[in-house]
Amino acid sequence: MSASWEATLASFAPAFTAPSFRIFARLLCAWVLCPGRKAITRLFGIAEPEGGRAHDAYHRFLRAGAWRMSSLWRLLALLLVAAFRPEGRVPLDLDDTLFHKSGRRVEDAAWWRDAVRSTGQNVVHAFGLNLLVLSLRVHPPWGGEPLALPLNMRLHKKGGKPLFDLAREVIGEVLSWFPNREFDLCADGFYAPLAGSLPRGVFFTSRLRRDAALFNLPPQRKEGQRGRPRKKGERLPTPLEMARAQVGWRCVSTEERGKARKRLVLTRVALWYWVCGETPILMVISRDAEGRERDDFLFTTDLGASPEEVIACYAGRWAIEDTFRNVKQYLGGQDPQTWKGKGPERAAALSFLLYSLVWRWYIETQGTRRSWRLLPWYQKKATPSFLDALASLRGVLWRQRLFPNSESPSLLPEIADTLIDILSWAA
Repeated sequence: MSASWEATLASFAPAFTAPSFRIFARLLCAWVLCPGRKAITRLFGIAEPEGGRAHDAYHRFLRAGAWRMSSLWRLLALLLVAAFRPEGRVPLDLDDTLFHKSGRRVEDAAWWRDAVRSTGQNVVHAFGLNLLVLSLRVHPPWGGEPLALPLNMRLHKKGGKPLFDLAREVIGEVLSWFPNREFDLCADGFYAPLAGSLPRGVFFTSRLRRDAALFNLPPQRKEGQRGRPRKKGERLPTPLEMARAQVGWRCVSTEERGKARKRLVLTRVALWYWVCGETPILMVISRDAEGRERDDFLFTTDLGASPEEVIACYAGRWAIEDTFRNVKQYLGGQDPQTWKGKGPERAAALSFLLYSLVWRWYIETQGTRRSWRLLPWYQKKATPSFLDALASLRGVLWRQRLFPNSESPSLLPEIADTLIDILSWAA
């Protein structure tokens, strides 16, 4: 299993010079092993236990190293798509998140709305880096909720490009890496205006406003008709008004985040002209068959999609929220204290890259094997968490580091296994 991790890191060697790659590989391994805060100085202590390099080499690597993050994203995307989506459409999720920082000297940090702590009535702002992340949606071999593995990222700067332009940029970059593939992109309602400006081959699913101004498709022109063609048809009722209708509903079975559900659905092809222009959309209104939840108003630019597929696609978008939580809580993505140059952006990007690599390694080496820990208060645990995957990799790396020259450790197996287990779960 250690050979698999080394081979995974080796696939990024073309993006670096030989000295820089050694720092990159040691930095990621130290990031996995480091307990507590993931400050650069703490990572350095694990990466260079004998002090082979000065600590500033790691700061310079992030701050001003002669390597490009775009090259790493490309190599990562090729690795992930080849492993999990070698054929068919590539499912992607898009969202932004805030990495909290402190100190006025952090490059490109600013005050942003904190979506986690804000509500509809109370908006909370926080200081940090606003990151736009594009991830690959992966259905793991053990079933359950999908995973969102980051494969591209942009830093949103105050006074810089708007989020929509950055979104089109990261999507276009991924399309250039896979010119012959089609993509299913999903994002929350904030990114709905992207639907009318995405390249051919990208099908977009998002949330629809309840009061959206919808129109019929423009009528076909009659032979010999003069004047410019109509861009839209007659005005339709709002989605909320349609939802109040008592006709047209049908019951379907959906799979949402690994669980089967019964839904009532109402569908219609229309134009959301002021948002999506002349791109037709399939509107899907989803209603809880038991009447416990509020109606969901969704849309997709894939007119051939079934309502079950649209509902499942949007429900799976939550995987990227899990990714943000795991990267912040378990990988300490906000911890590195690098302030200048490209350092803050690169450190954040490497935390997302590492998240994807840990999951890929775990799926490749463990598969469906029940390798996660069952706790006394959670005996029915059926799927592994990211912390299980991270602990598994830590165990492999600690064993390799503590017993590098011997197949049989010098310590008794009971002592060695207990020590490795404690180190693996130290966070």
